[in-house]
Amino acid sequence: MAKLYFKYGVMGSSKTAQALITKFNYEERGMTVWLIKPSVDDRDGVDFLKSRIGLSQKATVILPDQSIREAYRNAGEHDVIIADESQFFTPEQIDELRELVDEKDLPVLCFGLRTDFLTNFFPGSRRLMELADSITELKTVCSCGAKATVNARIDADGKVVTKGAQFLLGGNDAYVAMCHSCWRKRIREQGE
Repeated sequence: MAKLYFKYGVMGSSKTAQALITKFNYEERGMTVWLIKPSVDDRDGVDFLKSRIGLSQKATVILPDQSIREAYRNAGEHDVIIADESQFFTPEQIDELRELVDEKDLPVLCFGLRTDFLTNFFPGSRRLMELADSITELKTVCSCGAKATVNARIDADGKVVTKGAQFLLGGNDAYVAMCHSCWRKRIREQGE
């Protein structure tokens, strides 16, 4: 029986690398994979996924108002769906992924962030936490050695940002993975 999987972690926890390795493993066994990503993630090109360690792959782009069910039907049958940057899918799109699992007995593996730079759920991630059959945290560490749980947004001066839009594309130039204690300490030290 197929499942809906949510594999989440903070920035730098190898989510995209794991998604691409998982794709390779399925294909090595002769299975077809539909690799998808939301259109808002265009850091490495509109239709590319690229990990920090250099793995990359072309992916189908899903627009915010697009039906994933319809896109899947147009893409042809596959053995598995792998979705990266799943936090940016709408809750309705996550519901459609759940329906594909249930109705087609199709495994769907979603990789993404759980929370934003202020530790609030992304809408897509919240829905995945509500619907997923399997939830796994991909871990990385803070500079202090503790488990990192916060995607700290930083400005050009290295200060932790505590205001702004939930969505801001960026990599190591804009985000640092921190433990909650170090994140709060940096904010206090900045006088906020």
